[in-house]
Amino acid sequence: MSFSKLSPLSSRMAAASALLLAPVVAFGQETAPAATEAVAAVAPVPDKADTAFMYLATILVLFMLIPGLALFYGGLVRAKNMLSVLMQCTVIGATMMIVWVVYGYSFAFGGSTSAYFGGFSKLFLSGVTGNSTSATFTDGVVIYEYTFIAFQMTFAAITPALMIGAFAERIKFSAAVLFTILWATFVYFPIAHMVWDGSGLIFNMGALDFAGGTVVHINAGVAGLVGAIMVGKRTGFGKDMMAPHSMTLTLVGAAMLWFGWFGFNAGSNLEASGGAVLATINTFLATAGAIVAWALVETFARGKASMLGAASGMIAGLVAVTPAAGSIGPIGSIVLGLIASPVCYFFVSTVKNKFGYDDTADVFGVHGIGGIIGAVGTGILTAPALGGTGAADFSIASQTWTQIVAVVITIVWCAVVSAILYKIVDVIVGLRVPVEAEREGLDLASHGEAAYHN
Repeated sequence: MSFSKLSPLSSRMAAASALLLAPVVAFGQETAPAATEAVAAVAPVPDKADTAFMYLATILVLFMLIPGLALFYGGLVRAKNMLSVLMQCTVIGATMMIVWVVYGYSFAFGGSTSAYFGGFSKLFLSGVTGNSTSATFTDGVVIYEYTFIAFQMTFAAITPALMIGAFAERIKFSAAVLFTILWATFVYFPIAHMVWDGSGLIFNMGALDFAGGTVVHINAGVAGLVGAIMVGKRTGFGKDMMAPHSMTLTLVGAAMLWFGWFGFNAGSNLEASGGAVLATINTFLATAGAIVAWALVETFARGKASMLGAASGMIAGLVAVTPAAGSIGPIGSIVLGLIASPVCYFFVSTVKNKFGYDDTADVFGVHGIGGIIGAVGTGILTAPALGGTGAADFSIASQTWTQIVAVVITIVWCAVVSAILYKIVDVIVGLRVPVEAEREGLDLASHGEAAYHN
């Protein structure tokens, strides 16, 4: 069986990390026909349509972070902590962009043959020019390397911000920023290399992850859970009223996330081709199935379907389809959404209460669990008999086992390293704000301003 047929996204990401420096002929310069043909054969020129497509996908992912994720989380916290969440999303995103170009891109896609680490060859974007290119999945098709760097930069920016919803309303601003820098360095970049680089451990296992089920969502969900436990519960948790202060803003943020997610999923195809179209229709349908499923589950369990539930179902469906978007069929995406919502609902409504951890925005229950369901489900629904794009000899059992192993590696790596990093940050700056600051609200205590004035 062709490995490229088994793992379309991984093949694309691996190809993208093999960088080609394209020679440029100055405008008006005469060249021999043979030389021109040789240059064209050796160094294909990026297509303008692919360049425009990836530009759009990149800014859509940025839109997911600011304002999408910021408003989604902001609406879920109490009014006195609204600005603290907006500030954390904004500054963490900006910090990660700088970290990405300084060393993150190199650590993830630096061309190393290591199974865990991309190397140092691309530090400070060394060797990257306006003419250097990255290959896509299709032979002979390339995009500008800066395009690939910028697209992956938005992933690196939003992933650490996802986890802050788990310990919102009680973490120090400095601790949140410092932790995400360390976490990206020792967790996100190595996992991204392992999953998407041609030398990576998980890539070479043959695991499928189209747009980041392991790299983004399981990673952020597990780190969020560890953080919620180690930072501790909010003061008054279980006693004081801690309902979301604005479901309106939460839905606005969720809708922005859904809109931006088309860049997240379709853009992971790296070119404007049929793979992007498949990812687009799947991003519609899995999300729709998950929204309906969450509403039905709530109706049977509580007698009423809530707006919070619809928004949660929306995110659960988006998370679940992320690793599968480019390799499963439209009907399979609906099935994935219908399965993801009830399981996420169970973790949010039952498991969290059973174990008593304070995951403010249900980062683990939605992103962590939804990512696991999507990653494992990809191994099943990619089968051609179920409408997927797998090769004719695709083995559901073999691929599903590979997916499970990839999930376990991600969980263990993330959980262990994250726990160590939280402890280091606690020693350096302390994780929690004082109780008095928490009661006053982080908007005033940490930033000296308020979201609302009576």
